[in-house]
Amino acid sequence: MLTKKQHELLMFIHERIQETGVSPSFDEMKEALDLASKSGIHRLITALEERGFIRRLAHRARALEVTRMPDEATPVRGRGVFRPEVVEGGGRPMAVTTTTAANDTRELSLMGKIAAGTPIAAIEHETARYPVPESMLGAGEHYILEIEGDSMIEAGILNGDMVIIKSTDTANSGEIVVALVEGEEATLKRLRKKGGSIALEPANRAYETRIFGPDQVEVQGKLVGLIRRYH
Repeated sequence: MLTKKQHELLMFIHERIQETGVSPSFDEMKEALDLASKSGIHRLITALEERGFIRRLAHRARALEVTRMPDEATPVRGRGVFRPEVVEGGGRPMAVTTTTAANDTRELSLMGKIAAGTPIAAIEHETARYPVPESMLGAGEHYILEIEGDSMIEAGILNGDMVIIKSTDTANSGEIVVALVEGEEATLKRLRKKGGSIALEPANRAYETRIFGPDQVEVQGKLVGLIRRYH
């Protein structure tokens, strides 16, 4: 599943190659998506490459090749489509919960997928509901996300796991959080506060810790539990 930005960038690259025979430059992609810096484009390209939609061709400038298209490919319709959208309808992720049942469980909404690796859009819309023991929750609003990726495996969080998230916009250093990066994409990482900077730390040595300014990261929730399905 691609985020809107990933989908639109893929379509922009595909259409430009069809028109000119070469892939667009990073500057052209940045301008098309109306992003402030090339770092956002780099993240999107990496995400598309890891998901098998594009391939970088070695020893060639502007060398990107589209290897496959998404199931629903729609053409680029201008810059207006490149608006950050993490929660459908806007706003912070909210769980739709029912009242506590007699067996001390609460139904939480599964709100989509989140990457524990290359960031993807975190919250989309409710796709299912699951009963969760009250003992795992406590006060406040909670929701469930499905993990995609392997960057938190050393913390025991595996691809396909479902994590229980408490809605909050604050977290202590060392807690695992849903972090919205530069208002665009969200990821599950351990938060570290280092002076005036914020580090998003993976739990997999194959990934690097990323450092941001305090205005580049917004906490949208913190991890309180995990559900694992065995097949």
